[in-house]
Amino acid sequence: MFKNIKMAQIVRREDQPREFFDEAALGELAESIKEYGLIQPIVVRKIESGKYEIVAGERRWRAHKLLNAITIQASITSEADDLRAFKKSASENLQRLDMTPLEEGRAFQRVLDEEEGATEASVAADFKKTVPFVRQRLALLKLIPEFAEHVNKGDVGTQAGVQLAALNPANQRAVLAKWARGDFAGDNQLVHFAYAMKEQQEQTISMLLEELTEEQRQERAKAQAKARNTLDGIEKIRGLLEQIVKADPAELAKALEGQVGARLEQMDRVADAVQKARFQLRQAKAHAEAAEVIVKPEVKARAKAVPAAAKTEVKLGRRVAPVKSQGKPRVAASPATVAKTAVKKRVAPAPAASAKPKAPVGGASA
Repeated sequence: MFKNIKMAQIVRREDQPREFFDEAALGELAESIKEYGLIQPIVVRKIESGKYEIVAGERRWRAHKLLNAITIQASITSEADDLRAFKKSASENLQRLDMTPLEEGRAFQRVLDEEEGATEASVAADFKKTVPFVRQRLALLKLIPEFAEHVNKGDVGTQAGVQLAALNPANQRAVLAKWARGDFAGDNQLVHFAYAMKEQQEQTISMLLEELTEEQRQERAKAQAKARNTLDGIEKIRGLLEQIVKADPAELAKALEGQVGARLEQMDRVADAVQKARFQLRQAKAHAEAAEVIVKPEVKARAKAVPAAAKTEVKLGRRVAPVKSQGKPRVAASPATVAKTAVKKRVAPAPAASAKPKAPVGGASA
């Protein structure tokens, strides 16, 4: 049932899941309503004192206020349960893509907090979303206010926000400072940097370089030399490739008579390997840069309190078994290891004991 209700009788929900409204978009909606009228009435429910509370359509109601309208067409629902009304309002906004990622996360969290037996899976089913979608939005609630605002505005993509939310507040602020300086070419670079920083934040802090045994120093030097020599060898390969670049295609066809197709496949394999190696080096670069800005005050304080003779590894929040002074250190062929061998560091992080999550791949928005 539709009814024209006075604007003065309508109030917004105090717990409205949507908080951010684009003023420019509201202006465009107001102009559209002015020219074509209201296509879909808002949904309200009657509350005490003769007022009506908006269940769905606050954006249309706001557009009417911009037009100084006296009344607005509305559909009156009999929904009395507050949480059900909230879910209906949130669902309508979600389906229209009217909510920001943080608003979606807060809506999901409220249902989890207030609905008995609610789970991430049940919330996903209620709002016709996937469980990973719900988990990502919930993760964003751990962002510091400054980054949360940038995600809401679209300055930082959702995927980057999820990676940033995994960092502690101090490290989020460290990344924010770099982002504000324009140190990242785009969201994809920010995603990989935040991921690298998260890995280092979770890693065990190993012995300081000056605490290494002579044998460990030698092993580290060998690893550094091997990594650098490997990369130096690539420069020689580049010289060979340039010879092919300068060759006349017709002469090259004669020289490779009967082998052109096979050699092209060979070159494709080389190109694929180069692309993968380039990705690893980009990851290593992210690890190296992250190590320069990462903040671990708790770990540093604990590390200073541990006697050098104990040679104890320190983890965030707890101490673990002492490290043996003899034997070879563990080595992991990861981007973090490449970064450590390519760039001198004051602190050498040891590989995480548990299986690492996959590194972010592809775009940075969701």
